[in-house]
Amino acid sequence: MLRRLARWAGSIPALLPLGFLAAIVLTLVFATGLENFGLSFFGTDWNPSTGDPSKAVFGIMTFVVGTLITSVFALVFALGLSLALALSIVFYLPPRMSQVLAPFVDLLAGIPSVVYGIWGFWIVAPVFGETINPTIVRYLGWIPGLQGPVIASGVGIPLAILILTLMIVPVTTTLIRDSLRAVPQALDESGLALGATRWEVIRRVDIPYAKRGMWSAVLLGFGRAVGETVAVFMVIGDATKLPASLLDVSYTMPGALVGQLDSAFIQPNYLHALAELAIVLFLITFVVNFAGRRFVSRIVVRPTGALSVRGAGP
Repeated sequence: MLRRLARWAGSIPALLPLGFLAAIVLTLVFATGLENFGLSFFGTDWNPSTGDPSKAVFGIMTFVVGTLITSVFALVFALGLSLALALSIVFYLPPRMSQVLAPFVDLLAGIPSVVYGIWGFWIVAPVFGETINPTIVRYLGWIPGLQGPVIASGVGIPLAILILTLMIVPVTTTLIRDSLRAVPQALDESGLALGATRWEVIRRVDIPYAKRGMWSAVLLGFGRAVGETVAVFMVIGDATKLPASLLDVSYTMPGALVGQLDSAFIQPNYLHALAELAIVLFLITFVVNFAGRRFVSRIVVRPTGALSVRGAGP
């Protein structure tokens, strides 16, 4: 009897995360007031109309579009950079240099998002407004979506994409690096013994074998980008309208929750709409992160000692 009670008592801490998750979901559902906004909730018109609540319209598609644009482009750039970093750390750099560089990449994940936001707003935004965005319009304005307008302050979608890219690079780099380390050493040695170059072995053996880990990097990186709030809120411009181009200002779902929560308390439907927006964001991030974790759980990382035979090579 005592053993059975001890077993049940020991399982309680393991159930705490599930309890917290259930509490969050129930809180969000309660905050919605079970308000039904109909199909207009997925429209593009967001007008709380705090002066006349009867005219309020809550369409979240503007926030969804802003979130998808910034997250997808940031993920594409981050994956390219992360793949280059991971290949360098695992295959090309000397072991001692790899041991120094890898922790610095991981430490980037520990920088608070507000620091990224301040750096982007004060230092990088003027460069975008005066140089980068006008150059894009001048030379690439013939491409649909890059015609402008040019925001003089530099805030907007391009700056938000840059900040997001830097923020998700540590996550994607770590996952891709661990996936490449999980490739059996015998496969590499067999390819080299057959006369393949280092790059041919990487391209035809290591990258295909590590494909599962790369997919986990895609999913978890996308989940991080979708859920990022403060840094993007500070640099994207916060406009409750569909962007006219990829250089325009916009809004994201997390940014809308942060930027409009104070105003929402003066009108019940306003608060209910934000709560339902939070549920949509929660479902997206939960599904993406759960799928990504499923991929990660199947990656078996090779012991560090086995990497000693991987040196710089052709």
